[in-house]
Amino acid sequence: MTTALVICGLITAVVAYLFGSISFAIILTKMKLKKDIREMGSGNAGFTNVMRCVGAGPAVFTLLFDFLKSAIAGFFGRFVFSFIEAPDEISKELVIYGAFIGGVFAIIGHMYPVYFGFKGGKGIVTAAAMMAVTDWRVFLLIVATFLILFFTTKIISLSSITCAALYGPYTFLISYFFEYRTGEFPLRFVILTSLLALFLGVFVIIKHKDNIKRLLRGEEKKLKAKKKTA
Repeated sequence: MTTALVICGLITAVVAYLFGSISFAIILTKMKLKKDIREMGSGNAGFTNVMRCVGAGPAVFTLLFDFLKSAIAGFFGRFVFSFIEAPDEISKELVIYGAFIGGVFAIIGHMYPVYFGFKGGKGIVTAAAMMAVTDWRVFLLIVATFLILFFTTKIISLSSITCAALYGPYTFLISYFFEYRTGEFPLRFVILTSLLALFLGVFVIIKHKDNIKRLLRGEEKKLKAKKKTA
C-alpha cells in the first residue's frame, strides 16, 4: 500500500499544482484591461485587488473560478486515493487525505503559479474551497467567522488572517468531537488533519505579512469596488 500511496500522492500533487497555477485574476484582468493585475494596486493576484482595481464583475468571476479550481483539485485527490486497496475504515481516511493533498497543492499553485512566473495570490479563496471539500463543518465555521469580522470591520485581510489562525483549532475541535469521539476515525486522523490545517493556516498568514504590518500601523484599507467611469 505504501507504493500506491506515494504514486497517488505524486499524481494528485502534480495535477493539483498545475491546475491551481491557472490564475484567473491575471487572466481576467488582461482580458478586460490588457494589464497585469500584479502591477496594479497591492500587486496581489486575487479577488480583493481585482475588486479594487478592475471592478466587481471580474472580481466575482475571479472568486468563483479560484474556488472551483481548488474544489476540483480536492475532488480529484479523493478520486485518485479511492483506488488504493485498503480496509473500509482506512479507505475513508485515505480519500480525505487525498482531498487535503489536492487542495494544498492547488493553493501552492495559486500562490506560486508556474505559468505566471511563480507570482500569484495569497490563497484565501482556494483555501476555503479545500475546507469545503475536506470538511463542510469546518468550512461553515470559517465562513461564519469571516462574515462576522468582515461586516464588522470591512477589512478582508483582517478577516482572512483571523480565519487562517482559527483553521487549525476548528479542525481539531470538529475532528476530535465528531470523528474520533464517535468512533468514526482513529486519533491519528485528528492529529494529521489538525497539523495539516495548522500548517496551511500559518502558511497563509505568512503570505499576509505586508497586510499585518499595515494593520498594525492602522493603514489597511477597507474593501471598496472600483467605481465605473463615464
